[in-house]
Parts: sequence; C-alpha cells; structure tokens
Amino acid sequence: MPADRLHLVRHGEVHNPGRVLYGRLPDYHLSEAGRRMAQAAADHVVGLGRPISEIRCSPLERTRESAAPFAASFALTPVIEPRIIEPANVFEGRRMRRALLNPVNWWHLRRPSVPSWGEPYASIAARMRAAMDEAWERADGGDVVLVSHQAPIWITHLAVAGLPLKHDPRTRRCALSSVTSFARDGGSWREVDYAEPAAAGVDLGAV
Repeated sequence: MPADRLHLVRHGEVHNPGRVLYGRLPDYHLSEAGRRMAQAAADHVVGLGRPISEIRCSPLERTRESAAPFAASFALTPVIEPRIIEPANVFEGRRMRRALLNPVNWWHLRRPSVPSWGEPYASIAARMRAAMDEAWERADGGDVVLVSHQAPIWITHLAVAGLPLKHDPRTRRCALSSVTSFARDGGSWREVDYAEPAAAGVDLGAV
C-alpha cells in the first residue's frame, strides 16, 4: 500500500561561525536554535494528525540531527537516503561574497542555467524524483517524511510545478525547517502544502 502524503522537510539552522558555504562538508551540525527549529518542524507534522510510516534523511549531520525529533515523536528509526543530499558545489568551504570578488572564480558562473558551479539542476530533480517515488511506493500507508536541503527541495517544487529549473538561489521559498508537502495521483506529483513552523534562523550556508 503506497503512502498518503510525502513531506520534504528542510534541516534547521547550522552552527557556522565561519559563515562559509558548507555544502557537503562534514562536521556541520545544528546550532542550538537549529535544534529548536527541527523540533518545531516535527511538532508541526505531529499537529497535522496524520500517521507517519517512515522517515528518511540525507546522510549529512544537519539532516540526521533534524530527523531526530521526528524519530522521537513517531517512534521510528530514520533511514539514510543518499539521493536527497545537498548538491556538490565548487565554492564549498568559502565565504561566497569574498569568492565572487575574485576573478579566478568567475569561470564557475559562466552558465547559471546548468548551473556551472555544481551539480546540474536536472540531475538534482531526477534523483529527488527517484527517491520520492521509491519512498512513496515502499511505504505501508500513512505519510513519509524526507529530511533534505534547500536546493533539492526547491528544485523539486519547480519540477513538480512544471516550471524552469533555472532560478536565482536568492529567490527560493524554502525556509529553515520548512515543510513542503506532496501527494501523488497515479504517476504525477502535486504540491499540496507549504509551512514554516520555525522562527527564522541564520541561513548562510545554502548551496
């Protein structure tokens, strides 16, 4: 029996005193505020009154930590899902404002529609769709929670809406610990809800 609804949840605020773009770098954990935000996201899903049958998360620390309140609330063990990880980016470990002022780095900005600085948007959309399809079909009814990252969630939103994947990353509607919910009719996904249950945090490391 497939799932009833699928929730893409973004991780909470990350402890990032160096203010770098952390991407897939290891050892970037939730801040204290980020842990509260993750709890707020879990509380929001609990408040929907819908049974959760499975929780999946990206392998990075910040998503595993953001999945923990869901695991506690629904007595489930999160499954690591590599396909919903943050996209790779050539600017990882750097402060973006400083990096963009260096002409050496301008080559990486030559094709923003791809984008030329990291994993192609089409690749992100395809792996997210595959992960969502599998989670939906393998669920034993109820809802599924996937804890992921801003870029994969926003690109999924664009793909499901039939919009161009090319976009300005500064315009994404995907706040920290936000919940973007989907249903599937036959083989087609549709977005059914978006919520921002947590207070705004400091968002400095999104790809």
